[in-house]
Amino acid sequence: MERDIAIRLAGVADAAAIAAMSASEIEYGLPWRWTPPRIARAIGHPATNVAVVGAPPSLVGFGIMSYADEVAHLQLFAVRAANRRSGIGSALLVWLEQVAWAAGIPTIRLEARCDSAAARAFYRRHGYRETGTVPGMYCGVADGVRLEKALLAMSGTSR
Repeated sequence: MERDIAIRLAGVADAAAIAAMSASEIEYGLPWRWTPPRIARAIGHPATNVAVVGAPPSLVGFGIMSYADEVAHLQLFAVRAANRRSGIGSALLVWLEQVAWAAGIPTIRLEARCDSAAARAFYRRHGYRETGTVPGMYCGVADGVRLEKALLAMSGTSR
């Protein structure tokens, strides 16, 4: 089902809702590191975009991407479990990729938990390839996998 998904840049008022989603959807079983102050710093950082879908406290998805000269890093990305498989994650990811593409950044990198088969499959569907695993990447509790996408391989419709 195709529908319009409203994506906007986050404001500081979104920080607590994003942090709460991170704790429940990404950092479960780990020490909470993406706290509201850390999210607020990301929102205010000039080389970072924090994109959201929904309004606080009912955000349904978010992505945090930092941009450098040659590589963009998807630092944190989540969609509420109840809203997955509805196109929200794909729309957010494409939005963030298009920002990197427009800035001339050729590569996006990210990490995911090895135990998250759904996340790994999602990124593979979007053209990311796994480049390696890191035992204990997440606070020594969970292993991680590194993924990468070359944006130069994106189709003309993505630019």
